[in-house]
Amino acid sequence: MTTAVTHLWRLLKWGRTLARHGALQGIERDPLTPPNVRRLVRVARFGTRQPTEPDYAHALQAIGPAAIKLGQALATRPDLVGEKAAHNLLRLQDSLPPAPFPLIRKAIEQALEAPVETLFSEFDEVAVGAASIAQVHRAVTTEGRQVAVKVLRPGIEDEFARALETYEWAAARVEGLGGEAERLRPQMVIAHFRQWTRRELDLNREAASASELKQNMVAEAGFYVPDIDWKRSARRVMTLEWLDGIKLSKRNDLIAAGHDLPQLARTLVRAFLRQAVVDGFFHADLHQGNLFALPDGRIAAIDFGIMGRIDSRARLWLAEILYGLITGNYSRVAEIHFEAQYVPAHHNVAEFTTALRAVGEPMRGLPVKEISVGRMLEGLFSITRDFDMPTQPHLLLLQKTVVMEEGVATDLDPDINMWETAEPFLKEWIRGELGPEAYAADRIIDTVRALKKIPQLIDRIDHYFPAPGGAPPPLPTAQVEVKELPKPKWRDLLIALVAASGGAALVLLLN
Repeated sequence: MTTAVTHLWRLLKWGRTLARHGALQGIERDPLTPPNVRRLVRVARFGTRQPTEPDYAHALQAIGPAAIKLGQALATRPDLVGEKAAHNLLRLQDSLPPAPFPLIRKAIEQALEAPVETLFSEFDEVAVGAASIAQVHRAVTTEGRQVAVKVLRPGIEDEFARALETYEWAAARVEGLGGEAERLRPQMVIAHFRQWTRRELDLNREAASASELKQNMVAEAGFYVPDIDWKRSARRVMTLEWLDGIKLSKRNDLIAAGHDLPQLARTLVRAFLRQAVVDGFFHADLHQGNLFALPDGRIAAIDFGIMGRIDSRARLWLAEILYGLITGNYSRVAEIHFEAQYVPAHHNVAEFTTALRAVGEPMRGLPVKEISVGRMLEGLFSITRDFDMPTQPHLLLLQKTVVMEEGVATDLDPDINMWETAEPFLKEWIRGELGPEAYAADRIIDTVRALKKIPQLIDRIDHYFPAPGGAPPPLPTAQVEVKELPKPKWRDLLIALVAASGGAALVLLLN
């Protein structure tokens, strides 16, 4: 069990690094920062030279891998770290020098329980990429397939375990101070971060995420997910199809290769909307380094360690919110926030509608190039404090991904109108979920479920009113009676049965 002294020592050591990059200035100056936290910050920065502009990204890179991943998580929390800090953290470069190949060879052979030579006919010892958690090598399988082999860094699990323990300790004490710290729910943020990193530290889960995304994206022919080589994958090693493409960050190379950049941008937007809105399972790390243009014009994605998931109810609310902002229907957007209980009931719907209008209207008359879906979502989160809205981590991850994806799309096509690209897709999906066809289908399903209950009702009647001279038949084994029910009259039960059957038939006919 790690002691409080150890946690404090780690925090002060990390704090010194943050202070040298000016990354503690915002916390110290914020009037809502608890006094105990402000005192700790002053101790951490004592004797350091403060830069004019804070550089959060470089500070976290200097601390190490766990801090880099925490910074990526905090980039989704502009309400917690501020918009400027969140924007700076989006530039966080998740890259480190690669681990020595002998250690990587040992990790592969232990994970796959076989010598490298029996699995691969060629294996490049020089990594093609090295991040904070894993590094990637190019190889050729014994069957002759070109593959990429992703391997966890040696000792990375222990390093993350130590850091997470201290993060959780600090979050519990900050949240215990109450007030604004409690509303921001730092313990939930760290719990979400733990879940996030647990997936990234298990490459089998990442492979499963890639497989699920590939299955979901069959309907989007322009978006490709590489195949997984399950025979050569395990918890610490993942082998997947090698992609020969051009990174979307290399605009000049894309143009020289003859790619249609506006079409690539539209494909990216549609693919993301299908993932987030239709399937509720989306790639949450869509930066340019993880996206490639293939020779045939398709977009391919890699690195499936950070994935987001939204349930169907939240997706419907989200689609209605986005469509309401597109069309200027602020009152409906406000109602959805109250229905979803994102805004506490003691607030006024009309006041919240006005706040939404203040976010949306300034952008509605702007030129196409200046309309930003990501900025609109940032505006939505900026009013959370005024209306005591609890943090929704899954939506914040989505918001961070939207900002990132919009940046990639506009780099490809500066003239793309995200509103126009998104509106037909959202309109079609909302009609499918809320239109008359969906309503009729839901009613049919409800009716069929009601009809299936009729045999159980007949069994109950036979049990409580057996034939003269006969013992009551037992209730079905799946039926558990908790208490004795009052015995209704035969006439009442018969009327109820006839009414239920007739009503069900009528609903089926009308729908």
